[in-house]
Amino acid sequence: MMRVFLENGSFYLVVIARLLLACVLGGLIGYERESTNRPAGFRTHILVCVGSALVMITSQYIFENYKGITNIDPARLGAQVISGIGFLGAGTIIREGANVRGLTTAASLWAVSCAGIAVGIGFYGGAIIATVIIYITLILLKRTERHIARKRRLSVFYIQTEDLPGQIGIIGSIFGKYNVTIRNIEFINDEKGKDVLIKFTVKVPASISREKIMDELHKVDGVKKVTG
Repeated sequence: MMRVFLENGSFYLVVIARLLLACVLGGLIGYERESTNRPAGFRTHILVCVGSALVMITSQYIFENYKGITNIDPARLGAQVISGIGFLGAGTIIREGANVRGLTTAASLWAVSCAGIAVGIGFYGGAIIATVIIYITLILLKRTERHIARKRRLSVFYIQTEDLPGQIGIIGSIFGKYNVTIRNIEFINDEKGKDVLIKFTVKVPASISREKIMDELHKVDGVKKVTG
């Protein structure tokens, strides 16, 4: 005989407790994202976490009521949450030139959905521990990430020069002199036809001044303008 949980008051108490816990855990991560002005903030993370928890509660409810009558996989709905949360994450990713922003927020949304799934199925310890680790990663490790980012940041130089043979090699040798790594070279033809505008995307060591590199590039024969 099918079990009807709706008649069981304790079931509603469990549902309320799980959804409230999901709200708290999602809000904790969302507050950190909101405080740093990220695209997905406080309310978004709460909704994702509570929604994920509800999906697992529903999955468990279906399993308990229909087991023995038909084959039910209680993990199926949760799996759809994990794959489906990607559309929200994609909406937070923004490309700005050579840089990409929003990956951390996208990852936090995905992680919060996983925490919500854990809460929804009753795995409270795992959800709480994971949320603490996520929060520590976002808060305490931010300084370390910024330190690494400073070492790895990309710079862009626009060099207007005469279209001379071997000009790219000469410019490249100057970058090499300062241990600058060239990541991308893009040619933009000048309207006059005699000059060429070259866009260099490079990684400049933190110890090297951009102004010093630009001053030396200005001294190259044929170079008319250097901006960055």
